[in-house]
Amino acid sequence: MRPAPMLLLGCLFGGPTLGCFPREADPEAQKRGQAEYELALDAFKRSSMREALAHTKTALQFDDQNADAAYLGALVMLVFCADDAASPDCRYSEAEQYARRALELDPQMRDARNTLGVVLIHEGQAKAAVEVLEPLAQDMLYRSPEKAWGNLGWAYLEAGRLPEAVTALQRSVAAQPLFCVGHFRLGRALEKQKELIAARQAYGRAVSIEEGSCQRLQEAYLGRGRVALALGEGVPARSDLTRCQELAPTSAAGRECGAVLRSLGVAPTAPPAP
Repeated sequence: MRPAPMLLLGCLFGGPTLGCFPREADPEAQKRGQAEYELALDAFKRSSMREALAHTKTALQFDDQNADAAYLGALVMLVFCADDAASPDCRYSEAEQYARRALELDPQMRDARNTLGVVLIHEGQAKAAVEVLEPLAQDMLYRSPEKAWGNLGWAYLEAGRLPEAVTALQRSVAAQPLFCVGHFRLGRALEKQKELIAARQAYGRAVSIEEGSCQRLQEAYLGRGRVALALGEGVPARSDLTRCQELAPTSAAGRECGAVLRSLGVAPTAPPAP
């Protein structure tokens, strides 16, 4: 007889260990778990995250050895946090549990290792993130080196290891020149090192990329505007800060840009009507 669903969830999330020992696979349960995983993946691709999470949990109840389902659970939880980090739906601890479970089941799942690193950064565990991401960045078999180096650079940045952050982020954008978030974080690391000209160039490269939503990267406009002010260049600073604030006035970056504009005597863009 298979363990009850709650016991399986306890095994998955570090609860009671009784009954968590390896057991003989149940082919029918594995088949049903795989079907639920495929439904979860379809919902994820349709951006139906609650549906994706429900199917993911069901998949793991049928087959708690499904590494792909555990990894998908981590991705779903990260999407909830990306939508609104202050929402009760944003639970980085659960994202971490899913990612760690995926790696327990498949230590070679490199994307799950990268995701775990990202989650740890968001949880304020930069040192632990570095330990997770350093081997991945050196792994020649990882097909997304820009992500590994970029997230490692981000972890170094959050840990205050600025020279290492700059080096890692330079490697990230060298691997993928269109990685605008990598350019933005490189700008942030250079700004913190007081290399303002180089920081301005990195921020500029981030928002000059036409792919995806790079030209809507508020934080890069904020950073370039901040650097321009530090260099005594008021006109380009106001232009960047205004662009930042116009993109999304009520976001954290939008509010910061609006506050700086007010300090400069510039009336910020009014938030859109509800």
